[in-house]
Amino acid sequence: MKRSRRTFLSILAAAGATAGALYVFGAGGNIGLPGGLLPEPPPVRITVASAVTKQKWLAAAADSFRAADPRTAAGAPIDIALSNVLSGDSMLQIADGTLTPTVWSPGETSWVEQLDERWSRSHPMPISTAPCEPTVLTPIGIAMWRPMAEALGWPATPVSWKRLIDLANDPEGWASLGHPEWGRLRLGHTHPQYSSAGLLFLASAIYAITGKTDGITAADIYDPAVEEALRTLAQNTAKYGMLTTDLLNAMAANGPAFLHAAAAFEEGTVRLNIERGQDLRWPLAFLFPEEGTFWSDQPYCILDGSGWVSPEEAEAARLFQAHLLSGPVQATAGLHFVRPLSAATPLGDLLTEANGTEPGASPATVPAFTIPSPDVSEAIIDQFLETKRKATVVLVLDVSGSMSGEPIKTATEATAEFLDRLHPRDRVGLLMFSDQVGVLSPVAPVAEVAERVRNQVLGLTAGGGTNLNGAVCAAADMLAAAQSRDEAAGENRLYGLVLLSDGKDTVGEVSPTRMFQTCLGTGDETEGQRVYAIAFGDEVDAEVLNRLAAESRGAVFKADPASISAAYLEISAEQ
Repeated sequence: MKRSRRTFLSILAAAGATAGALYVFGAGGNIGLPGGLLPEPPPVRITVASAVTKQKWLAAAADSFRAADPRTAAGAPIDIALSNVLSGDSMLQIADGTLTPTVWSPGETSWVEQLDERWSRSHPMPISTAPCEPTVLTPIGIAMWRPMAEALGWPATPVSWKRLIDLANDPEGWASLGHPEWGRLRLGHTHPQYSSAGLLFLASAIYAITGKTDGITAADIYDPAVEEALRTLAQNTAKYGMLTTDLLNAMAANGPAFLHAAAAFEEGTVRLNIERGQDLRWPLAFLFPEEGTFWSDQPYCILDGSGWVSPEEAEAARLFQAHLLSGPVQATAGLHFVRPLSAATPLGDLLTEANGTEPGASPATVPAFTIPSPDVSEAIIDQFLETKRKATVVLVLDVSGSMSGEPIKTATEATAEFLDRLHPRDRVGLLMFSDQVGVLSPVAPVAEVAERVRNQVLGLTAGGGTNLNGAVCAAADMLAAAQSRDEAAGENRLYGLVLLSDGKDTVGEVSPTRMFQTCLGTGDETEGQRVYAIAFGDEVDAEVLNRLAAESRGAVFKADPASISAAYLEISAEQ
């Protein structure tokens, strides 16, 4: 009996050892004992909040990572969730704890330094216990219609930042290069408070203005000569925006009359040529400026010192990071229009001159500017807000009966928040409409009326019909009158009409035809009134709202409690 029992225990122990070996070594670690005696650990989920520029490469890398079925040391499978974020906006959200990813990967390193600086003000430990490492290179430059780039000497002759800035500020514009038909240079860039491309473009401009290649300081940025040059550049900037992708898509949709050039990443420029070539009036060229540029390295930051990332999540994030830096994954970078970290890694056949770029460019041939320090980056943003073209905005709020309840609450709270985003020297007016149109506040400086307008907005209630067309005409009249006063005073401002509604016109005071033909201007986009329509619910007149936005080169946003703040954020970046 004793020998039989010992034999049985030996067999059971051997079976257990075999099962353990199968669990650790076999089939990706998915085999356990029958009956659930050794269940598979639950997945470890990591969230990666990344700048948009490398999104396609990162998504493909995540797919190949999942296919390899990697495991933590405890045998847990790894689940990856990717999200696209604005570098500047996500930095602020992480700093205040409203965004809590496992990994943060902004466009370039200055955002990391700004986060570290903000985090250290209220936390004793750094948010990342190890340095953030680069993943791929995404150079910043100028996307320009190819015939215009060739007029500047591209690709044989490098084009300098200084020459571009001088051309933007030259009253003769393209006539100085033998092309009077193109008028003045129409340049666009994204808002530096939210976008890496916008921040790096302005830093590049400051390097060009000062003649430096590294070491710009806050004193440089606030130097009167630099401030005046930035102010002149801002007055001749035709378009701001939230994302370079949106600027490039707008160039594709509206042609050279909309913008001649935009500060952009190489990735977006080449992608547009390849994916939307049939929509383009001419191909685009990506200009590597002669003085140098920023080779944005898309850092990968594991936020394991934040308090919301567990040790096992940090371990999983490190495994994904190793995958991104592996040779096979780096070799796929060029397939997604970004560059591998090593110049020795082949680019593939997409980043070519035929597709609008210079494949031989590298930090060895195009010098790398020094990334601004956190205090310098903050100074750049501050100086931009000071020198940019100021905005005049008329808010038009639907308070008809169908807006009762949650819609009016959400709309008014988001509108009050939008007022806080405006510069004190911006101007704002407020209209409300149901059966009738009422002017709650005429156009006036934000510094003087923001608090009163905010209180008026928060006190609005809903009831009555929808005099949508009449409200648009009244708002357009307000903007036109403000624009006439500005032109008489020599001011150059941006003009926007923000319309928030959930329905169709039910009053009939003004027909759609009359509204479009007599109320709205048809002038050049940067001199006219852009309409931004925020549409609540499913009963809106989509045809009218889309036409309002298209003819003014504005935008339509589908609003709900989760998205209306994001819509207002995007509008504020364009104003």
